[in-house]
Parts: sequence; C-alpha cells; structure tokens
Amino acid sequence: MSWIWTFLLLAAVIGALITGQTEALSPALLEGAAAGAELALSLAGPLCLWTGVNKVLEACGALEGLARCLAPVLRRLFPTAWQDQAARQALCGNLSANLLGLGNAATPLGIQAVRAMHTGDGRASDELCRLVVMNTASIQLLPTTVAALRASLGAADPFDILPAVWITSVCSVTAGLLAAKVFSRWVR
Repeated sequence: MSWIWTFLLLAAVIGALITGQTEALSPALLEGAAAGAELALSLAGPLCLWTGVNKVLEACGALEGLARCLAPVLRRLFPTAWQDQAARQALCGNLSANLLGLGNAATPLGIQAVRAMHTGDGRASDELCRLVVMNTASIQLLPTTVAALRASLGAADPFDILPAVWITSVCSVTAGLLAAKVFSRWVR
C-alpha cells in the first residue's frame, strides 16, 4: 500500500512541475495532511467508545447471548469451524463487532477465526471464503464509523442513514454469499 501512496505523491509533484504550478503544491500538501490528521482524530474517539462498549457487552455476556441468537445461521454457514471452540468464539466476536460497525475492532477477531479455520493445505476452504465475504460485506446494525464521520462533517442526524445501511448491507452479504456458493461449485 505504501508504494501506491508514494506513486501518487510523486505523480502530484511531477504534475506540478510539468504544469508550472509548484507554488500551489506545498499548500495543497499541507492542507491534505492536516485534513487527514483531523479525520483520523475525529474517528479515533468514536472508535474507542464503541470498542469499549463491545468489551462491556463481552464482559457482561451480551455477546454470548448474541452468539446464541446467531448460532442457527452460523452453524449452517460454518459447520466445520463451529465444532472448534476457538473458531466459534472468534467468529461470534468478529460478527458482533461487525454488527456494531466496528470494522477495525473486528479485524483481530477475524484474523483469529481465519487462523483457527486454516487447514494448512494452501487452499482456502469454502467456510474461509464465506468468512471473508461476510467481513467484506458485513451486516451492520449500527454503522458507528460512518456515523462518526458524518458527525465530524456536521450532519444534523448522523444515524438517519440506518434504514439504507440495513437494506444495503443485508443485500450485499446475501449477494456475496450466493456468489461464494456459485463459485465454489464452479471451481471444483
């Protein structure tokens, strides 16, 4: 990823040199850096808040209750991984964090689930592909990161997007899981 940013920065410098707009380059670079730092700081607070809420829910057993509610679906989607205690816990934690819109907090749990589900034969199992699809498309009940971004940009009601997020996230997960099922049959 760093080479992409390096390429873009070099392209901007070369473009400014070619077009003779080097005097505009320095202020633009500084403004972009300031905006990036401001965005990162504005997202850090809500991310910490909702990660803490996730830890509280985990400590009081609410995530385990959510896992029990999701068990019928997860048992069908991940029958082999569901037999492994470590994989089951990582799957439930990952899915719970994604439901709360905590993509960054869900990543370590997703990595734990992948490690527990990894067979070691160099190929991704169908269950592993489904996990990647569910993490990429993730159903979100509370899109906390998007709401925090909207709030930092001055939205009057940052959560007014909930119905649209619910519909699109369910549709994207459904489409992704259907595609994974079709491609798993096609590849074999």
